Amino acid sequence: MNAPQEKPLALVTGAARGIGRAIAERLCKDGFAVAILDREREAGLACAAELSTKGHSAFFEPIDLADHAAIRALVERLPTPAVVVNNAGIFENKPFFELEAEDFTRMMSVNVTALFILSQAAARRMGAGGRIINIASRVFLGARNHAHYVASKAAVVGLTRAMAMELLPQGIMVNAVAPGGVETEMVARQSEEARAALLALQPTGSLAQPADIANAVAFLASPQTQFIYGQVLMVDGGKSLGGGLGF
Repeated sequence: MNAPQEKPLALVTGAARGIGRAIAERLCKDGFAVAILDREREAGLACAAELSTKGHSAFFEPIDLADHAAIRALVERLPTPAVVVNNAGIFENKPFFELEAEDFTRMMSVNVTALFILSQAAARRMGAGGRIINIASRVFLGARNHAHYVASKAAVVGLTRAMAMELLPQGIMVNAVAPGGVETEMVARQSEEARAALLALQPTGSLAQPADIANAVAFLASPQTQFIYGQVLMVDGGKSLGGGLGF
């Protein structure tokens, strides 16, 4: 399915559920046609159908971020995007001494390399006013039991800054949003003890809602937002201000 041409197109990866879905809905409300990019076909189709029934312009496109050639082909097939939101990623808890090289390879391939490939392919077609927004994480500051995930999100921050410098002459604005703890299905599956430990580290005593992250993305995606390049917007309830660095 092709996006309606009268609306600017936003590509959102991992948009079938959680934070990505909230981002897709918010961008739809802001007047974008949104491509729901996800490997979960049923969830992606359901998300697009629900947004369409609300009068929004949304369509689903299956994508496997481990298939880098497919990413390039998808970008070439779709209309030129005005906004790209690199939201999809993988997460894993694993102590440092249990990590294998393969764990790092898999994590970096999805969380960093795929982000780079999608951004590069889109930026080749984007004109002035384009926006690329990367979803990092506050854990780039450091966290226990998932060093490979921390490293991948630190790489996202570095890549965001490098992309911003190189794409600025084209008029493409590149920034990142770094969430802290967010009420998602992953958090809901945690034990009461794990959830209590997570909340104990939050200055607000509560977690963010997916809409909180979506609102930050919408700010950076808005054509009215100008003169912001290579920044990391922390949406973590003040957790990055100090205190424990556990996740």
